Amino acid sequence: MRDIQLAAIPLIIDERRDVVIGAATASGKTEAAFLPIASALLAGGDGLGVIAISPLRALINNQYERLELFCAEIGLSIQRWHGDVAASHKRDVLRTPPHILLITPESLEAMFVLRGPTTPELFATVRFLVVDELHAFIGAERGKQMQSLLQRVEDAAEKRIPRIGLSATLGDMAMAAEFLRPGHGPSAAIVEGARGGQEIRLSVRGYEATPPEVAKAVSDSDDTDSRDAVAIATHLFSTLRAGHNLIFANSRARVELLADMLRRMSEDASVPNSFWPHHGSLAKEYREDVERRLKDASAPANAVCTVTLELGIDIGAVESIAQVGAPSSVASLRQRLGRSGRRGDPATLRVYVTEPDLASSTQASDALRDQVVQTVAVIELLVSHWVEPPPSEALHLSTLVQQTLSVIAQFGGAKPRDAWQLLCGSGPFADVDAAMYGEFLRALAAAELITQSSDGTLLLDTKGERIVGYFEFYAAFTSTEDFRLVFGGRSLGTLPVDHPVGQGSLLVFAGRRWQVISVEQSSKTIHVEPAAGGRPPLFGGGRPPVHNRIRETMLDQYRGDVAPRYLDATAARLFEEGRQAFRELGLDQTNLVARDDATLVFPWAGDRIMDTLVVAFRAADLRASSEGVALAIEADEASVRSALADFTAGELGDAEALAKTVLNKRSAKYDWALSEQLLTLDFAGRALDVNGAIEAALRVMPS
Repeated sequence: MRDIQLAAIPLIIDERRDVVIGAATASGKTEAAFLPIASALLAGGDGLGVIAISPLRALINNQYERLELFCAEIGLSIQRWHGDVAASHKRDVLRTPPHILLITPESLEAMFVLRGPTTPELFATVRFLVVDELHAFIGAERGKQMQSLLQRVEDAAEKRIPRIGLSATLGDMAMAAEFLRPGHGPSAAIVEGARGGQEIRLSVRGYEATPPEVAKAVSDSDDTDSRDAVAIATHLFSTLRAGHNLIFANSRARVELLADMLRRMSEDASVPNSFWPHHGSLAKEYREDVERRLKDASAPANAVCTVTLELGIDIGAVESIAQVGAPSSVASLRQRLGRSGRRGDPATLRVYVTEPDLASSTQASDALRDQVVQTVAVIELLVSHWVEPPPSEALHLSTLVQQTLSVIAQFGGAKPRDAWQLLCGSGPFADVDAAMYGEFLRALAAAELITQSSDGTLLLDTKGERIVGYFEFYAAFTSTEDFRLVFGGRSLGTLPVDHPVGQGSLLVFAGRRWQVISVEQSSKTIHVEPAAGGRPPLFGGGRPPVHNRIRETMLDQYRGDVAPRYLDATAARLFEEGRQAFRELGLDQTNLVARDDATLVFPWAGDRIMDTLVVAFRAADLRASSEGVALAIEADEASVRSALADFTAGELGDAEALAKTVLNKRSAKYDWALSEQLLTLDFAGRALDVNGAIEAALRVMPS
């Protein structure tokens, strides 16, 4: 057995403590949890014994395939429950509960809302709560929902149930244990796999983008690809075509662009295509087909993908990982690299980074070649075994709206004190005291989500009933309204409705080029046919924020004098150009650089601190924006220095005061239902780091 299995099995089978298991991909975490769980279940007891929560339907399907035969051979039953599972199977679960239930947070939420009265009997026999890919929940609205659901399962069962968290990437195991059961992290057992030992083969290839005058916007019928994109695709094609590899891009649009280019290269070379896109907007059947191709060792298969293949779906042996674009997270890159070298072979990583082609009009900050330097910083932190710690917890009041409505629906009504005690007093929203919850309930009443009966019981109001009755309610996060793309009666996937396409438009989707032949608004359906031209559609979404440690490591790299050996000739040249620009700008001596139209401030801080400083400068009536590693302040240097001096002298105020100066604070699903005061408190905890901003200002100011 592996080290984590030997350590975890006695802890889990004891059934007394929560357990967090953190180890590399394919290290046996699933067995470390389910072998002792199965042993405990076989030792006695009927009914539902385990609820295992997973962030993705595909992960549940994969785990089900892995565990079904094992369970059948030892006499345990297992079922899955998510949006793609037939209603008849869900009825079977309720009639004859399985020993093990694999479920998404959204489906567990629906179980509470739709079958609230039955949950005490169903959950009374539960002995273990398992959370797979724990890191995918931490810091997100969905994670706060998951915490609340675990608490509500225990409330329905009227007992404390051991929680087991599994994850491949956790930067701070103690914080992860605290996340698994808020307020009780120190009592959890932590099992962490041995670090290091695996050989990593690594290369970073640098490219210069097409000059702006060449890379101008083109018409839908224009077939021109940018110089750097062609060069990257050419290397991917020649290097990976005959193997099994994952190619991670930083956006769905880039995935589609690369997959289309690689397919066309295959056609031009008269060889079978072995490159297929994989992202969340593609139809489930298409994604599953790509996953089957990856598992089939008899033919080459390469997936051009987003985070959909970052988590632990079993896709067989993967020879290497390609990362197109600078990585912004060590945890994410580590997770991706863990998909390679899973059969004892070295893990292989190829990174492709593009920098702008410098012109006379290029801004000073662009000359720093920050994408290459950021890539080096992330890699250096990766090989030193550092990973971002879980983000600090915010109030997550939007999710508290959802959970409050859900609790009212579950019980058919709830007393304010009982709802607060369940969700806040003993639940995951512990930072919301009784007084704040009272203000919160008044805001929900003003938004016509809830009302109160004469005896004080909280009930759903008309708008609340309508929202809870819609299937989108079960998700804590905002999901866009989508159009379906259809060709020949087959669904290809979906496009966000906020990025519409018209009849005759040309687009790239599912790695192929299409022309829109009709758009049906009533059914939200876009019918397409094959075409010769196209461009990737706009999908929206963003990248994870850059951590402080990454920017600090970038500063160390700028100050250094040795280039990493894993850079190719172009990347090494770009890296040295960045260092030369760093010295020419005087950044080895100062953190302020005058520009014709602004003063650049270099705090060498993470995105959250950078955003806080932007808000602070704007509150001081100075126009400010973030330019990656620098802030551009539209003021002379004296004014900027004066503002920074005020920040360090205490004029910045607290996070709440600073948040009041932000006009648009809504970002989460139910923020619209909150009062301005509650929005301010929520935004302050979620988006601002005042102490970090003051420390950054002190670093910027000369001694």
